Amino acid sequence: VELYLNKTCNAQETAQLEEQLQGWGEVILAGDRVVRWEKPWFPAALMGATTLLFLLIYYLDPSVLTGLSCSVMLLCLADYLVPTLAPRVFGSNKWTTEQQQRFHEICGNLVKTQRRVVGWWKRLCALKEEKPKMYFASVISSLLAVAWIGQQVHNLFLTYLIVNFLLLLPGLNQHGVISKYASMAKREINKLLKQKEKKNE
Repeated sequence: VELYLNKTCNAQETAQLEEQLQGWGEVILAGDRVVRWEKPWFPAALMGATTLLFLLIYYLDPSVLTGLSCSVMLLCLADYLVPTLAPRVFGSNKWTTEQQQRFHEICGNLVKTQRRVVGWWKRLCALKEEKPKMYFASVISSLLAVAWIGQQVHNLFLTYLIVNFLLLLPGLNQHGVISKYASMAKREINKLLKQKEKKNE
């Protein structure tokens, strides 16, 4: 029963998200093709675009308030212009069944990701209630590690690396690069554990 309710809730949330993002559908599908590397030059184009953007930010060196204001302004402009211009540029009346299905899958994945984030947050809150000492130690050590990394690496360069990683992540996953290196790492760890067990024997 619980599984059925979860599936029903997921379907409802997906349908709601599809309706909210309908004006962005063409742009989302185009972006999806880019981040999944449908063409071999897409990864280079992604990194080139982000590099150009961050070089521009580095050159202009805006204050935090200016950068925040410009970012929100661009988001507001995009929110107003994209739903109006996208159908003229892409032609929404030419959508195929395959495109509609892919748009549905993207919205479903976004809903699942949102649910995972909420689930992680709830587990963290549960850990705080059940094991406050472990929660305190985990949070403080994690924040100290992040603070140390931030002190060692320039903020803008660190942001550049994170943005590039997030943009390349879907393509890496799509082409099996992550699973390949994850399985290699797993094999190496298993070898080390076996060697350690043999030495102990």
